[in-house]
Amino acid sequence: MALKYLEISGGRPLFGEIQIQGSKNAALPILASCILSEGTCRIGNCPAIQDVEDTLEIMRGLGCSVSRRGDAVWVDASGIRTWEIRAEQAARIRSSVLFLGALLGRFGEAVLPRPGGCAIGGRPIDLHQKALEQLGASFHGFGPIRAEAKKLKGSRIRLPFPSVGATENCVLACALAKGESWIENSAREPEIDELCAFLNRRGARIWRTDPGTLYIQGVSRLEPADWEISPDRIVAGTYLMAAACTGGSICVRGCSGEALAAVGKVFRQMGAEVWNQGNQWAVAVKGRLQGIPYLETRPYPGFPTDLQSPLMAALCVASGRSRIRETIFENRFSTAWELKKMGAEIWIQGNLACIEGVSRLKGDMVRATDLRGGAALVLAGLQAEGTTRIYGCEYIERGYEDICRDLGGAGARMRTKVTFGGDEK
Repeated sequence: MALKYLEISGGRPLFGEIQIQGSKNAALPILASCILSEGTCRIGNCPAIQDVEDTLEIMRGLGCSVSRRGDAVWVDASGIRTWEIRAEQAARIRSSVLFLGALLGRFGEAVLPRPGGCAIGGRPIDLHQKALEQLGASFHGFGPIRAEAKKLKGSRIRLPFPSVGATENCVLACALAKGESWIENSAREPEIDELCAFLNRRGARIWRTDPGTLYIQGVSRLEPADWEISPDRIVAGTYLMAAACTGGSICVRGCSGEALAAVGKVFRQMGAEVWNQGNQWAVAVKGRLQGIPYLETRPYPGFPTDLQSPLMAALCVASGRSRIRETIFENRFSTAWELKKMGAEIWIQGNLACIEGVSRLKGDMVRATDLRGGAALVLAGLQAEGTTRIYGCEYIERGYEDICRDLGGAGARMRTKVTFGGDEK
């Protein structure tokens, strides 16, 4: 049986410039929104990652015509023949839950098996359900999620937590609902505003009345449109951290100053030099990074949970003690056990991680169990003495187009290898 892994020879600082791929977290809801109307939408700068491919496969299963040429994807939802998503497709990707709002908005019915995705803790969809019920949807039975609504009607929805997925599902359902809707305590991530901007280009009427409230005036139909996906701020943050923890200097192109503001602040706390001009960010480190006494992950504009694992990897070799409190997902510290194999000193107390910086990490055989944890292991391998093998690298491919290409261009010595019963390629 073939077994793929990443092999990294560490201990080398990274230098260079990287053009950042299209955003995973923007592409997935925008693709789901294409099924709200007939006609062909062109989505440019659409990242060639596994999560996008799994989303496109779901769309083909529904009856959409889908094609890709280069970095652009064309979706024609005119031929949709079912509103039921197959179990094996939903199991591969958490964002399959976004089809709930889109299918209800277009057809008034949706059947969706429980979504899959990374093992980073419980991510119940009760927020999605309760919000959609306020628009007139009803849910039936156990097991698969079965929802129907004769006609969605606008409502005032207040989310108990600014969930990104629940906000996106509400936006998708409200776009074609009758009347006016307000989504209060909505998520404020840039990808939410990008989804709204795409829908507005197609004829929707959505705007923010204040930072946490979205106002939606339902329309009767949407038109097809072209869109260019923005660069991925999480990939950009990962690569900047790769430079910081290896003692190098990298410039990433494409991300706005606002998108990475919280990340830039953390870099400065760690003693790195940070520059931002327009859509370019650069970081440089001379000497050892400094630990961070205390940091919490927070919804945007706070420090993103998606960069918590890469930050932990960087802090493993920072001077002094650091503490990170994870407030979004309860199982996002699982990578700590793999980092400890490499010599990291980390203690987990509930949702708090305490990291005592060591002088160096040592290469070892480790396994990724989720997307961002896999990226963290790459950062650990880049700064470690010797060779690191990362198994489970298919998780990394869910969100990074080609991490070997991107970081290899900045001087990283890493490549993907495959074993066949002991033989390597």
